[in-house]
Amino acid sequence: MIMLLYLLLVGVMLAGAIGEMIPGMPGVTLVLGGVLVWTVVTGFAGINLPLLVVLALLVVSSAIEALAFYWGAKKLGASRWGQVGAVIGLIVGFLGLLPALPVGGPILGALLGPFVGAFVGEFLHVHELPLKQRCRTALKASLGTVVGAIIGNLVDGAIAVLAVIIFVASTWPLVVLVS
Repeated sequence: MIMLLYLLLVGVMLAGAIGEMIPGMPGVTLVLGGVLVWTVVTGFAGINLPLLVVLALLVVSSAIEALAFYWGAKKLGASRWGQVGAVIGLIVGFLGLLPALPVGGPILGALLGPFVGAFVGEFLHVHELPLKQRCRTALKASLGTVVGAIIGNLVDGAIAVLAVIIFVASTWPLVVLVS
């Protein structure tokens, strides 16, 4: 029974690690949840220093994504309007309030939403510029936001994969022993 639970938790954690690479998906939450369920079920057996360090990194990884968003937007000149627009676009896109598409649903919305939101926010912010320059400035800010988000998601995904690997390496001997 313990082996079945273990494999199920590792599967959920792997899904979380993969999901962490998609904007707006609850990847770290699934990995942390899997570790917490395991620790409660086993009475904290197999939890060691390397796993605790990675868990701390997972908690920090949520800040990494936000910082990458900010860094990418700032690097390509986005104003606060563009950054706020990207966050609003992420929420609206994820909730599916973008025009209905035959495929993709919330994942596609979470990818397109920040781009569109940053564009609209930046476009409104630089209203004094001529139209062509407004569009160019808004597009540049949108690209920066998306590049930052992609970098943040890749870093978060790598941390989540590392967490799963260290979890398995730390707990597998216990699972084999008990089974």
